[in-house]
Amino acid sequence: MSIRDKFNLDGKVAIVTGASKGIGEAMARGLAEAGASVVVSSRKQEAVAEVMQSFRDAGLEAIAVACHMGHVEEIENLVEKTLETYGGIDIIVNNAATSPVYGPTLNTELRAFDKIIEINLRGPFFLCKLVYPSMKERGGGTIINVSSTAGIEPDDGLGIYSMSKAALINLTKSLARDLGKDGIRVHAVCPGLIKTRFSEALWQNEAILSRVTEATPLRRIGMPEDLAAIAVFLASEASAYITGNVHIVDGGLVNY
Repeated sequence: MSIRDKFNLDGKVAIVTGASKGIGEAMARGLAEAGASVVVSSRKQEAVAEVMQSFRDAGLEAIAVACHMGHVEEIENLVEKTLETYGGIDIIVNNAATSPVYGPTLNTELRAFDKIIEINLRGPFFLCKLVYPSMKERGGGTIINVSSTAGIEPDDGLGIYSMSKAALINLTKSLARDLGKDGIRVHAVCPGLIKTRFSEALWQNEAILSRVTEATPLRRIGMPEDLAAIAVFLASEASAYITGNVHIVDGGLVNY
C-alpha cells in the first residue's frame, strides 16, 4: 500500500460530535475530504444541516443528526440513524464539550459540575459503548477523543473542565488497552488555544492572547484547520501502529 493510499478513508463511516463549527467542523470536513461518509452531529439540527449541505455542495458525503451529548436517548438515536443510513461505523470523534463556568474551582456549583462531567466524559463514554459492537463486527475502527492541553496542565479558572479533560485522556488509555485486541485504536487529541467560538473569551482577551502567543514557540494560536490533518492521520491506516497516545496540537507550548 502506498503512503497516499494509507491516508485514504474511502468506504469508512465517521461520526463527529460538536461538528457544527470550530474544531469539530474542521475535523469532519477533513475526514470527508479523505473519503469518509461523515455524520455531522451537534445539538441543533439546523446548524448541522447547514454544515452537511456545505459538505454536499463540495461533493462530499454527509448526513446531519442532531444530538445533545448529555442526553442518553439522543446518543442512542445518533448511532441508530448512522447504522440505518450507512450500515456500520468505523470512526468516531468525540469533540462535543462544554465549559459553562470560569473562576476558582471550588466556586463551581454542583449543577455545573454535573453538566461538565455529563457532556465531556459520560457522553463520550456512552457513545464509545454503543459504537463498539459495530466496530468489532467490521474488524476494527478508530476512536478520537478531543481532550485539551487543560487535561495535562489545568487552566486557571477552568478547574472542572480541566479535570473532565484529564479523565477523557485516561478513558482513552483504558479503552486502548481494552479494545486493541479487536483492532480498535483509541487516541486523545489535545488542542491548545484554538480560535473558535468556544474559546473566544480567551483569545479576545488581549492580555491572555499576548501571553499565550509569546510563550508559544510557533508564536501564534491555533486555527480549527490545524486539527483536520491529525484527525485524518489518526483515523487512517497511516497510524495503524499507534494507539493510546496523547497528541498535543498547541504550537509547542505544553511538554508532555
